[in-house]
Amino acid sequence: MMPQATRRPPRCEREIRTDLAAAYRLAALAGWDDTVYTHLSAAVPGQPGVYLINEFGLGFDEVTASNLVKVDLQGRVVDGSGRPVNPTGFTIHGAVHAARPELECVIHLHAPWGVALSMRPEGLLPCSQWAMRLHGRLGRHAYEGLALGAEEQRRLVANLGLLDGLILEHHGTLTVGRTVAEAFMLMHLLERAAQAQLLAMAAGGGGVPAVGEALAERSYRQWVGDGSEWDGDAEWPALLRRADRLSPGFRD
Repeated sequence: MMPQATRRPPRCEREIRTDLAAAYRLAALAGWDDTVYTHLSAAVPGQPGVYLINEFGLGFDEVTASNLVKVDLQGRVVDGSGRPVNPTGFTIHGAVHAARPELECVIHLHAPWGVALSMRPEGLLPCSQWAMRLHGRLGRHAYEGLALGAEEQRRLVANLGLLDGLILEHHGTLTVGRTVAEAFMLMHLLERAAQAQLLAMAAGGGGVPAVGEALAERSYRQWVGDGSEWDGDAEWPALLRRADRLSPGFRD
């Protein structure tokens, strides 16, 4: 779980819109998109129960700060735009935002390595430094078909609890964050760790060696320190510059 840290000043809606649009563009650049499916969402400050999500039908590389749609926890569009949103988006995202109001961002993807990992019964092993930064922070959620029902919402939220993400079996991955940057960085780590583990498995040679529980825990603690620096704090400015260079227009 995310370590406790000093409360930070509230962020304005424009900042969050810009960061979320950048995260969509960066996800597209990384090859994490799935045509018009999956979502990154962010809570709107000062508007409890309202969050931003992509308009259904847009590619990740078409998302901008201004075309993000405001929806409530039931998936109703509340910004007067009448633009469409994907019902599976608010089934997952609305449930998590309702259960975890302290979070700013929820990311759910069908990225290639994460989906492949979701098929493996052992889940993510502490066999790479990327994985150890996620040690003890991920849960699992069994596949139940398309995520559309209230019963599955309750089970998904229970499986997430106070963790920082889920491996959605036979489906994909989910990460959450106190900022867009944090949720994005956790997804980056998860996708990299999944790739490394699965490549090592494919190489053969008698399985993938993982470190012991004590070393994995110590490595995680070394990463998080005293909790004053959140995942994504150090990396996000460079990632924003990358989005500006390679996918300009997201700030519009």
